[in-house]
Amino acid sequence: MKPQKGNHNFDFCASGKRTIRLEKEALGALELRIGPEFIHACQLMLNCNGRIVVMGVGKSGHIGKKIAATLASTGSPAFFVHPAEACHGDLGMITPDDTVLAISNSGSSAELLALLPLFKRMQLHLISLTGKTQSPLASFADCNIDIGVTSEACPHDLAPTSSTTVTLAMGDALAVALLEARGFTAEDFAFSHPAGTLGKKLLLRVSDIMHNGQQIPCVPPTTALKEALREMTTKGFGMTTVVDSDNRLLGIFTDGDLRRCIDQNINIDTIAIEKVMTVSPLTINKDILAAAALNIMEKKKVTALVVENDDNTPIGVLHMHDLLRAGII
Repeated sequence: MKPQKGNHNFDFCASGKRTIRLEKEALGALELRIGPEFIHACQLMLNCNGRIVVMGVGKSGHIGKKIAATLASTGSPAFFVHPAEACHGDLGMITPDDTVLAISNSGSSAELLALLPLFKRMQLHLISLTGKTQSPLASFADCNIDIGVTSEACPHDLAPTSSTTVTLAMGDALAVALLEARGFTAEDFAFSHPAGTLGKKLLLRVSDIMHNGQQIPCVPPTTALKEALREMTTKGFGMTTVVDSDNRLLGIFTDGDLRRCIDQNINIDTIAIEKVMTVSPLTINKDILAAAALNIMEKKKVTALVVENDDNTPIGVLHMHDLLRAGII
């Protein structure tokens, strides 16, 4: 069917505000229904020894996929199975240790109802989210959460709008309640999101991204400043470490130190670096979080830090560019 061109003078803002108002009212009514059935559903999922299997057809299926993803990323192992595919082999993905979370606004989706006898045979716990509390699905479930709405935001009361919004909100409410009950931390969340910004900030350590070995700029204390500058240029960190014969850190020399030498008319060809180096420089441990190292750099206004071990031996260099490449900045 060809799309209708419509009225370009239509009041789009008024329509948008009406939709949001109606969905907000539906969410307000949903909050009042949080009670014993919600608690029962949370307990069933918290006690699940397997995974939470989320199911739904049509728009409920789309919402179900998001709910499954939210549960899985917040400490409640979950995945989505389409009821139609379950009827044709994917039921084998479900074990007796799993708990099913079935979503159907009508509570009468044929694909879901066809699975109910099999759920019973497998002795699966079944939680349903329905808009009709007297529906076949709601009656069969161990517990049913009412997600009904007075009307859809759609002016014809047909397109799933308010109903999908409250379903999604209820899924979030279940996931967050379980998250809090499990004591799920920000670090736990990071392990589920290692490639995300939060995951990197909470998981990535200095040792994961620092330069080490032959990449560390290093000179003895008696080295002429001119020769030390060659080491700095070769390694490209804008600094060099100065170490003794046992590889113990004595100090560092940076681009900033070089500018100060030039301002003081110091002869860089002859002076030894030990005469102009910064003694007792700021260093970090390899096991601290990269995000913590970034905070130190920003606070101290430096672009590179020496990483040393407990016996004062330099084992790495961390540059601001390393943090940038790692996505910490």
